[in-house]
Amino acid sequence: MTQLADARGVYLITPDETDSTRLLERVRPLLAGITWLQYRNKAVDAPSRLAQATALQALCAAAGVPLIINDDAALAARVGAAGVHLGEDDGDIAAARTMLGPQAIIGASCYDELARAERAVAAGANYVAFGAFFPSRSKLTPRRATPELLRQSAALGVPRVAIGGLTPDNAPPVVDAGADLIAVISGVFAEPDPLDALQAYRRCFA
Repeated sequence: MTQLADARGVYLITPDETDSTRLLERVRPLLAGITWLQYRNKAVDAPSRLAQATALQALCAAAGVPLIINDDAALAARVGAAGVHLGEDDGDIAAARTMLGPQAIIGASCYDELARAERAVAAGANYVAFGAFFPSRSKLTPRRATPELLRQSAALGVPRVAIGGLTPDNAPPVVDAGADLIAVISGVFAEPDPLDALQAYRRCFA
């Protein structure tokens, strides 16, 4: 399993897929090429999220890929996921740490704010995410992060995730500025050949 200290590469986020079997079929062939997987689904109810997260955790465990649950520390604890990702309205980092334990990976969305990232790390976050760097196909992203923010955040001492509208063409300068991981949803899942798209993202780290 990839450890935090050397976490680098593609941080794949699941699409809003209502068909659980199809979700697993879409994710399975991509696991060998990613660093982390985040389960995020805004289109299904709580029982479906539990079922999908449980199935994804088994899939990820077999592949040696940490599964991180979006927004829901309780769900992460219930399925035995590697950790949780918290947005600004998704709960307290310290509470998530208490619930998930010292080994859990806890990430925080920090948008375009270095001060927010500093507070998150001080509260116990293992990684921070900045974005959106570009307009996103997945959701409205009014706040804009810049490569300069990545350079300014180098002293945080945790992996930094870049998210939002990143493509294999525009991501290399973001990686060069300090992004350890590129978070992607539609850039992989909405492409005609998701595996080929994933490989193109991986080349940004070459």
